[in-house]
Amino acid sequence: MNIGIYIYDNAEVLDFSGPFEVLSTAKRLAGHDWNIFLIAEKLALVQARGGFPIQPHFCFDAHPDIDVLIVVGGVHTEEVKKTNVIAWVANVADKSERVLSVCTGAFILAEAGLLDGLTVTTHWQDIDDLKADYPKLKVIDNQRWVSQGKYITSGGISAGIDMSLHLVSELTTFSLAEKTAKQMEYHWQKYPYSECK
Repeated sequence: MNIGIYIYDNAEVLDFSGPFEVLSTAKRLAGHDWNIFLIAEKLALVQARGGFPIQPHFCFDAHPDIDVLIVVGGVHTEEVKKTNVIAWVANVADKSERVLSVCTGAFILAEAGLLDGLTVTTHWQDIDDLKADYPKLKVIDNQRWVSQGKYITSGGISAGIDMSLHLVSELTTFSLAEKTAKQMEYHWQKYPYSECK
């Protein structure tokens, strides 16, 4: 299984490192043949939030087929304006078994027309903007993640870890997701509803 995580300049660090840690830990514990990698528009150093430099494994022009696509959040406002990014996301999503967003990654999926008519969420601070910018979406808050068929969206930053553990439970077993959380010494919020806002 090929799991691709899309990153870009000013992407939130935990948005991609959290899911990467969850999935690579689950892979190690279960001995799964998962290929987990980071993809950027170009094969060049990406400057994530706070000036965190990260080297992607692949770029748009050359990457393996993607079974699971994860689109992360951060300062997304320039990303949604890039027609090549939106076209790439739409094309990959069409061929993928599952498509997920962390935080404001939902804006990129929405811009690609992938979330129309679906119930979705994002970072609490961006809920109103997502509603205003994409009125075809049913945007809800107070949720760690929302699962809608092949699409799963999560709240901000650390919520992507909870969503990724949920993904592990869907791809394999609930037991492996629990073992993964324990290995990470992470208190997994196993159910999407949250009192936090």
